[in-house]
Amino acid sequence: MAEEPLLVERVGGVMRFTLNRPRKRNALSIELRGLIADALADLDPEATGAVLLTGAGPAFCAGMDTTQFGGNRGHRELLVESSLSCMRAVGECPVPVIAAVNGPAVAGGFVLALAADVRVAEPAAVFGFPELPRGIPPSFAWARAALPAALARELCVSGRLIDARTARADGVASELAAPGRAAERGLEIATEIAGRPRAAVTETKRRILLERERLYGFLFEEEERTFRRALLGGD
Repeated sequence: MAEEPLLVERVGGVMRFTLNRPRKRNALSIELRGLIADALADLDPEATGAVLLTGAGPAFCAGMDTTQFGGNRGHRELLVESSLSCMRAVGECPVPVIAAVNGPAVAGGFVLALAADVRVAEPAAVFGFPELPRGIPPSFAWARAALPAALARELCVSGRLIDARTARADGVASELAAPGRAAERGLEIATEIAGRPRAAVTETKRRILLERERLYGFLFEEEERTFRRALLGGD
């Protein structure tokens, strides 16, 4: 029997999402991207105070499943729409999202972590955009929305990978967890947030989303246009 690519579990006021493609280092397949988007679309902010996002096995997420790239026009349109809807769903989630980064979070996996509000990293975590040396421009919009300007620029133009300790020192990770405890610590943080006055937390998250839209919305729009052109051709 095939594994479910996304495991969803309610733990009190927290919805725990586990990327469950460990043999693929939790690469984001079209199916997995759709499941993430659908699960977040169905989330009830009145019943859920926070979302925990982590990975099964030794990796958090290795990025997009490149084995699915290419194909006919219809397939490429599905690649585009599933990618955009997944990242929008995480980035626009109406409640705080905590990423428990249990291993490498690279390329699209780094974007997924950047779309979260809080990142907890284990010592095995690695962050960055290794796609740059292959001629693929990283997502500066997500990097800039989440990170200090100088660091966002440097990581995007260099393709440098950083380990967990460096990530904590540079502000990429909010906290370091002991080996094997990122998900446990992330759940503690998520549970604490979910236990705060719900209306106050939701209003705070609304302002966080408003800042991202007002300050960086144009960058996201430009990257989306570029992404569409790259996969689908001209308008």
